[in-house]
Amino acid sequence: MMPDNGHGNYGKRDNGAPCMTGQSTGMAWSILTEIRQLLKALSEKGEAGSIDLRSLPMTDADREQLEEILGRGEVRAELELAGASEVWETAYAGVWWVRHKGAGDRIACEEIAITPIPEILITHPVDIEAAATRLENELSQGPAATDLHGQDQENELETSNV
Repeated sequence: MMPDNGHGNYGKRDNGAPCMTGQSTGMAWSILTEIRQLLKALSEKGEAGSIDLRSLPMTDADREQLEEILGRGEVRAELELAGASEVWETAYAGVWWVRHKGAGDRIACEEIAITPIPEILITHPVDIEAAATRLENELSQGPAATDLHGQDQENELETSNV
């Protein structure tokens, strides 16, 4: 694990010139301009877009500045897929920060998604079909022995009547 460079979570990043990690390059403002254009396209034409932050020559200071300016909105999700993922809507509706971590809790992918909802949060149709089948099977067995979560209903009744 890399030592903390004084920028909190950013100590685990492995990109950016070491001599520049603490200096802002103005890249955050360039990205904000692109976000504005993508947000306008989403608003007017329904076209979603994204910006791959890992492909840009950003310093830690640039990322911190961008994150501070965009702020945090009301929606946040954490996912455990092939590593931990964190998704949050910024203070600007339709502008999402998506961060995926890989081995060693290192950031593997990071993007700004300009969309009503990020793709990673949309349930795949196959998963919906499997859930419908599973619920159908649960309901066909009836409430006799277990509830939908597999808990013994008799034990629940006994503890609630004490």
